[in-house]
Amino acid sequence: MIERLLLPGLIAASVLAIFIACLLGSTPLPADRVMAAFFGGADTGDRLVVWQIRLPRAIAAFITGAALGISGAALQGLLRNPLAEPGVLGVSASASLFATFSLYYGLVALSPWVLPLSAIGGALAATVLIALAAIRTRSVVTLILIGVGLSSFSGAAMTLLMNLAPNPFSLSDMINWMLGSVANRSFQEVGLVIPFIVAGSGILFMSRRGLSALTLGEEAASGVGLNLRNQRILTVLGAGLATGGSVALAGAIGFAGIVAPHIIRPLVKHDPARSLIPSALLAGLFLVLADIGVRLLPTSNELKLGVVASLVGAPAFVWIAMRRRTLNG
Repeated sequence: MIERLLLPGLIAASVLAIFIACLLGSTPLPADRVMAAFFGGADTGDRLVVWQIRLPRAIAAFITGAALGISGAALQGLLRNPLAEPGVLGVSASASLFATFSLYYGLVALSPWVLPLSAIGGALAATVLIALAAIRTRSVVTLILIGVGLSSFSGAAMTLLMNLAPNPFSLSDMINWMLGSVANRSFQEVGLVIPFIVAGSGILFMSRRGLSALTLGEEAASGVGLNLRNQRILTVLGAGLATGGSVALAGAIGFAGIVAPHIIRPLVKHDPARSLIPSALLAGLFLVLADIGVRLLPTSNELKLGVVASLVGAPAFVWIAMRRRTLNG
């Protein structure tokens, strides 16, 4: 019964959260004025606030969370590790490194598209590297170690760039990118990354049956006809594209891709295939609510979405992990 209501409930909650995000801000708008703005009956100011500021921001938060959620669920199924998340393969760090590189050398002044395209390029570079590793190795542990090494190298390179920042403005831009935010996002920026996120999510969804087979173990899954190498390549490629698109849109945001699958998994009888879409919806809902909190917190400077997501997600993850250990033993 719960599983049957899960998807409709998450979809309804996500739509409601996005609508609430359009109501709230520095100047709250009543529901009737927001509805009028949606259907073209409001004044120019209300339409501008809703269509140019609040709605793109809410959709960007939801899309970012959805990409991280579906990637986290797929990677946890592939690696059979509840701690796996999009950052474990180094894709997020590599995307952030390329974006930071473009900020360091001032390439973003050439075009507003340089920053997101740099992040997507970094994600694709890491994805190709991990995909090649998946072809050459039979060990999931080796794949994780390569991802950890790539993530560590990218993190060290980003730290070096920040240490050598030519001026405080470049340093501020780099730090803001690494903290994660969907402030001032537009539909044009959303449209740029949507093809990558949709392609990555589509690959993960199409290869979902292999994730279910892997719950039996690699040998048993291979025995029932699963091509382990192809499954690894498809999962890594799909997660890399979706994660790269999310980093290009919002910067580095943690914990959404690891907490959402943990919450969803018991509700779908621990089937990785059935957890993909609910995990995407829950992670998207989580980031929309977190971004609403970002705007409503009474701080002199607006907190970054990645900071708030970690402040909420880290304790939630600890609680889930402790509860899981208690239930298991």
